[in-house]
Amino acid sequence: MCGLLFFCNMNIVSILTAILTLLAGIGVFLIACNVMSTHLENASSHSLKRLFAKTGKSKWLGVGIGTVGTAAIQSSGAVTVMVIGFVNVGIMSLAQAATIIYGANIGTTVTAQIVALGMFGGNSLSTTVIFSAFTGIGVFMAMFGKRERLKLCGNILAGFGLLFVGLHTMSNAMDDFASLDSVKMFLASIGNPLILVLIGTLLTAIIQSSSVLTSIVITMVFSGLINLNQGIYLTMGSNIGSCVVAIIAAIGSGTNARRTALLHLVFNVMGVVLFLLIALTLNLFSKAAVDFGRIFETFFPHAPQLQLAMFHTIFNVCTMLVALPLTERLVSLVCRIIPAAPSAENADKPHLYFLDETMLRTPIMAVRQLKAEIENMADMAVRNFQLSIEIVTRLDFKHLERFKKTESELNFLNSEITRYVVALSGKPMSDFDNKFLNSSIKSASDLERIGDYAVNIVEYATNLKQQEASFSAAAISEIGEMNGLIADLYKEIKTAFHDHDFAALERANLIEDKIDSITLRMESNHIERLVAGECTPQVGAEYISLAQNSERVADHLINVGKSIRKFALLD
Repeated sequence: MCGLLFFCNMNIVSILTAILTLLAGIGVFLIACNVMSTHLENASSHSLKRLFAKTGKSKWLGVGIGTVGTAAIQSSGAVTVMVIGFVNVGIMSLAQAATIIYGANIGTTVTAQIVALGMFGGNSLSTTVIFSAFTGIGVFMAMFGKRERLKLCGNILAGFGLLFVGLHTMSNAMDDFASLDSVKMFLASIGNPLILVLIGTLLTAIIQSSSVLTSIVITMVFSGLINLNQGIYLTMGSNIGSCVVAIIAAIGSGTNARRTALLHLVFNVMGVVLFLLIALTLNLFSKAAVDFGRIFETFFPHAPQLQLAMFHTIFNVCTMLVALPLTERLVSLVCRIIPAAPSAENADKPHLYFLDETMLRTPIMAVRQLKAEIENMADMAVRNFQLSIEIVTRLDFKHLERFKKTESELNFLNSEITRYVVALSGKPMSDFDNKFLNSSIKSASDLERIGDYAVNIVEYATNLKQQEASFSAAAISEIGEMNGLIADLYKEIKTAFHDHDFAALERANLIEDKIDSITLRMESNHIERLVAGECTPQVGAEYISLAQNSERVADHLINVGKSIRKFALLD
């Protein structure tokens, strides 16, 4: 009796030890994924920005972008969230988003291939031990490296090494479980494919990482705790569970964001259903009871970890090949399931054009979109200034409501950009992105001030209208010259800001000098016209104020251009 109790206690201790070891391994693996993803994003920020800027009409291009982008930052969730943000602000269509999501599913299989590679070695020095050593090498590089790039590479290397530390810990836990007959018998009893898919889905939804669950399943198959077929169905379920990240990101977002998340779910469910039907067909009609496990054991013998990793890759590639020609139909389906709600999405209300809350999960893309938002705000501010000049010179108020609407949007954008930058601050990103972030609030404020000066000019027009007065032909000609110079100035500032072009900034400075000169000339000419009786003091006061306001508009544009000095040298 005592011996039986001792055996039971030992069994409980062994199970508890294995569970705690498994939790430790999962924790290390999750941290490694986060470290790698964050620092890979920073290292590839400019390349990734250019990559996503190339989204076009080609379906294959979208798949390629999704695959490469996910492989680069080791996070299909991050890429999917980026896509949801782009769709939500209207700069990417649902069809484009679909193809990128297809590619993201393929790109995420890289992690499984890396994990499988780490399990080779046998009795010799294993690749897991070799790759785990990268943790120490990377930490030393990050701690003692003097150059920022070297520290970044060190952090990536440390994250890569930690993947295998976590993998080794999980593998040890699986070996402990495999030594317990009760655990093996329990797991062996779970053979129903649908139940296994459901378990894979639920576990991935809890962990919120299909890469982590797939890695755990690979270690279970490798240690003999479960068979290959069980691992295959768990992995299929993890594809469905990975949609949870996208669904959470889409909650509270616009209609198209929710459609994108649903599209992701429909695509992954379709792939699982397709392979379940194939498995059923093989089971019913093959004489030798052929299944996925036997097929992959035949093609990749004596390497269970590689068998599962290869199934994961082939599963996602085949699902993409099936879904790609059906993209338009899938888009149509999700649009029917989630219809548009015009009353809830009033396009006339002030709103952000390029930024979305979901993008805060991927700082590098949020910074890219922040730049686009500022450029759009600049266009709006300059257009409103030009409209104010048109109103004051023609005294034609037919576009006044449009002017007021744009002014309201400029105020909104200034406030929202500031709020967004605060929310984005503190998140891990490159020095370039940090410097740009620090300058963006000042740029938005400068552009909002341009809007305020345009409001002043419209008020001058209102005063002239009330006085039944107007500017002289000579004054209107000078205002036109000033407006032309500001338009030329903005063209150079726009180039300087967008392309980080210091030559364009220098050309802008020369134009700004001309604007200063014409401001003085306008004031001098006004005095002459006043003495000659060609204009009244009241009209003259409005004219001088207009000249000074225009000169200040130029100053604020120059401030926006000068902001590149704070970050462009890091590009």
